[in-house]
Amino acid sequence: MQTITTTDALAAFCARAKGQPYVSVDTEFLRERTYYSKLCLVQLALPGKDDADAVLIDPLEDGLSLEPLLEVFRDPNIVKVFHAARQDLEIFFIDNRVIPAPLFDTQVAAMVCGFGEQVGYETLVKRIAKAQVDKSSRFTDWSRRPLTDAQKKYALADVTHLRQIYEFLNRKLHESGRDRWVAEELGVLMDPETYITRPHEAWMRVKTRSSSPRFLAIVRELAAFREDFAQSRNIPRSRVFKDDALVELASTKPVTHQDLGRSRLLLREARKGEIADGILAAVDRGVNCPKEDLPRVEEEADKAQVNPALADLLRVLLKAKTEDFGVASKLIAQAADLDRIASGARDVAALSGWRREVFGEDALRLCDGRIALAAKGKTVKVIEI
Repeated sequence: MQTITTTDALAAFCARAKGQPYVSVDTEFLRERTYYSKLCLVQLALPGKDDADAVLIDPLEDGLSLEPLLEVFRDPNIVKVFHAARQDLEIFFIDNRVIPAPLFDTQVAAMVCGFGEQVGYETLVKRIAKAQVDKSSRFTDWSRRPLTDAQKKYALADVTHLRQIYEFLNRKLHESGRDRWVAEELGVLMDPETYITRPHEAWMRVKTRSSSPRFLAIVRELAAFREDFAQSRNIPRSRVFKDDALVELASTKPVTHQDLGRSRLLLREARKGEIADGILAAVDRGVNCPKEDLPRVEEEADKAQVNPALADLLRVLLKAKTEDFGVASKLIAQAADLDRIASGARDVAALSGWRREVFGEDALRLCDGRIALAAKGKTVKVIEI
């Protein structure tokens, strides 16, 4: 189990990657105590089965530069293979402004190939590589040194089996002609906007029961302050205040530090100092926000406008299509998407791209009354009208 601790050793291994069709990649990181993930380990494997084809890279080692690895990430001739890549890609983008390309995500590919919703790595190892993964080291502290042999073995398993999984899924995609489907799905992962968190947009992730523009203005200002404070100090946003406290503050509209002291949900540390001052200033901005600048949420499709019978038929059609094509249903459409289609909306992802070919075209024909559905044994058939 080779662990690379110098830039020269990393450069030598990355030189071996040149000319290879792909490299499998994984990371270990910590995020419990910081806003941004702390990269603690990078695992790489080249095609083949030799132990020398897989290494660990220690980014915590003084003097080690990841630039040779970043050059591999930029190389358009080497496919970078990850499983459930989003968090890994976020780390490399935030730390180095690099998104590995071309990219292959085995979780996305597995959903397209009929392995179910958000299938886990262990499941794919068992079903494709016919092996077991020891997960006993999964929740260890990856920032502590030295790493144990158990940790190293666990980390390497995340890229060695990934090679066989990639080759199997890649071959299956080529045979089925679904490469383009996966490429469409990876567009979001390849977009830098996916990894940029803007404080003024943070309020959209806060769940509230009220859609009052004035209330939402206060939520917006509180969420923006919290995000900015957490980012600037690299601490988890929950250490500033949690969502339930944010909603409480937006409801009670505190004006003084004494008002903050009456909060049921606010952390003690947030009732004084910079956080307290920031809360009061944010609430004041929200309360006094000009009417024309108040935020508004898009109203959900009026339930009265949704034809419930049509929505149910769309669900049946979706199930039939996922069984026919062997694709995870949630990859095509969520329940809310079907309700929107049944209410007349047409700006729905399920009606564009590869989804339109698989489901969207017939969904629209069903809405227009041009097709019907019929049960035949255990299957559902589309009947032309």
